[in-house]
Amino acid sequence: MVFQSYALYPHMTVYENIAFPLKMRKFDKKKINEEVEKVAEILGLQGLLHRKPKELSGGQRQRVALGRAIVRRPKVFLMDEPLSNLDARLRVQMRTELKRLHRQLGTTVVYVTHDQSEAMGLSDRIAILEGGVIQQCGTPEEVYLRPQNTFVAEFIGSPAMNIFETEVLSKEPLKVKFGDAVLEYPAIRDYKKDKVLVGIRPEDIFVTKEQGLMTAEVDIVEPEGSRFSLDIILNEIKLRTFSNEHVKPGEKVYIRFNQQRVHLFDPDTGKRLSV
Repeated sequence: MVFQSYALYPHMTVYENIAFPLKMRKFDKKKINEEVEKVAEILGLQGLLHRKPKELSGGQRQRVALGRAIVRRPKVFLMDEPLSNLDARLRVQMRTELKRLHRQLGTTVVYVTHDQSEAMGLSDRIAILEGGVIQQCGTPEEVYLRPQNTFVAEFIGSPAMNIFETEVLSKEPLKVKFGDAVLEYPAIRDYKKDKVLVGIRPEDIFVTKEQGLMTAEVDIVEPEGSRFSLDIILNEIKLRTFSNEHVKPGEKVYIRFNQQRVHLFDPDTGKRLSV
């Protein structure tokens, strides 16, 4: 188990903290020394073995907590928000170390986090829970590209997926309104409602100053280094998207999108319609 709060013994050195599980299992001193040195090499702790936890940085303490778990050679690691006490830069660095460590050890890790980017970056499979109920379980790609309901769609991805209610123009075949466009979904049968939820991720909306499919007005512009994050208004619908061109609030722009990347959800249950 690797805890959020590290849970190191403050009166013990790094060496003693890592060695503690082996000592409790009555390993002899030579074996303990061999195992601690192996773990210290894996985690880059060789020069810190004689320090106390209070003399370490947050990232170093986290590595000691990992070392104490690794030295037991468990079948499963349980990690409870292990990076949440670290600053943003160190969190990214430790994520890379955990990924490398997982590949090196080949041990199953059950990792709990509220940080969706951490979940996407670290996992082979993600289970997304709400109120203790699994909403979806799959690879990061499956969860991102085919969210099974609006909770998953809005939780995974930053910024969140744009989701808005729109009118059903025809039920057989299903046609829905998206701004000035009409989207057709012949594969969806027996949809009885007059409204539907449409979802589209910010990166699937393309903004240009040249003639495009639909006209929108820029509301908010937020610089993000090499690109700009935009809030745009399309027929009274507010959408979040990105642009590589500098635009100003109030400016008219054109947008395009890929219909294959548009998601439909039931407005009452929030469940995905099979598209």
